[in-house]
Amino acid sequence: MIAPTEDAARGPRGPVALTLLAVVAACVFAGFIALGNWQVRRLAWKTTLIAHVEQRVHAAPVAPPAPNEWAHVTADADEYRHVQLSGVLLNDRQTFVWTATDEGSGFWVMTPLRMADGTIVMINRGYAPTDWCGRDGHCAAGPTDEVTITGLLRMSEPQGFLRHNDPAHDSWYTRDVAAMAAARGLSNVAPYFVDADAAPPHGNQPSWPEGGKTILNFPNNHLSYLITWYLLALMTLVASIYVGYDEYRLRSTKRG
Repeated sequence: MIAPTEDAARGPRGPVALTLLAVVAACVFAGFIALGNWQVRRLAWKTTLIAHVEQRVHAAPVAPPAPNEWAHVTADADEYRHVQLSGVLLNDRQTFVWTATDEGSGFWVMTPLRMADGTIVMINRGYAPTDWCGRDGHCAAGPTDEVTITGLLRMSEPQGFLRHNDPAHDSWYTRDVAAMAAARGLSNVAPYFVDADAAPPHGNQPSWPEGGKTILNFPNNHLSYLITWYLLALMTLVASIYVGYDEYRLRSTKRG
């Protein structure tokens, strides 16, 4: 006696099972397509953002947003804008933020700059190593005369996920402008800070703080993501067609 084949033993699926499979396949297919379409929009957004940032970084410096514009400053519209501002550095109100760069571990030297109209903008004068600042972060003060600074506008950084700022102990891990201003008793402070450009070299020795350390790196993996989602949608479609054909073949065999 010949044993029935697996297809014959199983037989065609019932209408309820087929309907359920069709609904699940349609939902999965639609979900993958939606995710792929979302990545298409993200790719367009990221490509435009990178182009705008490149344009801002290499443009001639302009005045930073004035107080009446602060409420409308956003990362998409303003971050990495090349700005120029003049004023007096408030060296006694500096904040030293722990960081790690290609130079090693050290501090961002954040110094408030008071402009002629009384507006204060936090200036990231750059990176300084711990052996220059000392273990307690007592970095040397900056210039006392009026200075003109060019640099890139950056948005205030929120609290870190793993390490939190501790203003009471003057321990800082993120460049949170509002928190630094409150800790130093400052008012009329811009909601952004400025990464100072690199200063011209003076001899062979590094000049601390060292500006121009802004990292301009924008991962753009959206093309690979959208290809992945669309391939999964195609695989779902092919699998659905195969199941449909298999059911058709089983029913034809049963009728025969």
